[in-house]
Amino acid sequence: MIDASLSFELLAGDPDSPVLLHVPHSSRTLPAAVREGIVLGDEELARELDHITDSHTAEIADAAARIAGARPWRFVNRLSRLVVDPERFPDEREEMRAVGMGAVYTRTTHRAELRPAGCDDRPLLDRYFTPYARAMTTAVADRLAAVGRAVVIDVHSYPTAPLPYELHGEGPRPPICLGTDAFHTPPALLEAAREAFSGFGGVGTDSPFAGTYVPLDHYGRDRRVSALMVEIRRDLYMREPGGPAGPGLEALAEALARLVDAVRDRTHVAPLDGAN
Repeated sequence: MIDASLSFELLAGDPDSPVLLHVPHSSRTLPAAVREGIVLGDEELARELDHITDSHTAEIADAAARIAGARPWRFVNRLSRLVVDPERFPDEREEMRAVGMGAVYTRTTHRAELRPAGCDDRPLLDRYFTPYARAMTTAVADRLAAVGRAVVIDVHSYPTAPLPYELHGEGPRPPICLGTDAFHTPPALLEAAREAFSGFGGVGTDSPFAGTYVPLDHYGRDRRVSALMVEIRRDLYMREPGGPAGPGLEALAEALARLVDAVRDRTHVAPLDGAN
């Protein structure tokens, strides 16, 4: 059930499923109070949402959940990442802050002003970022308590051509990009993903986007939490930018479901040497 005050949703899967499909960037929704703090006009904002939104990724995850042999759990952000980006660090030690795209964006994908310089981001962090992070932490902890392991699969998409905000846009842009983490992505999980998405013309790793999402309470500490980011190049399933989904969506959902089913085999999330 969606929490209207928090604007994210945890959708239950099978009780014995370790898989948590995380969909953080699929929504275009902006609360009115948040919209007031954005300096773009309506047409400019619509274009920015076309570029920045991972359109239809919630539908891909939903279809995969229906197809999978064991229904995965899903954690879905129901607000745009222009409200807050739940996958950034709130203290902004990361490089994305340098281009105005930390936890609260101040710049657009084309590096234009999104919010006024010096705006106070604390109300947005308190209202949206912190509850989201807390709920994701709880969702992962619940999978650990229920089945002894958790596998977070991030579901994203990215444009065919690089956007100006991308810091590493010069690298390869394969149909499927798998983001990994040295601590939280076991080799067998990565190989299972390569096999599941092998039919789309190429699977790359950590380019143009790298890394995975793991709640900070578990990050770098608990190898029972495995994680992988699945980045889908948008021309596979939609008209860019911001257009409707096409027939490719169903094939991608089937591939994601194959990965979910593979994760049921414990060998795909076996802890690495030195596990906690």
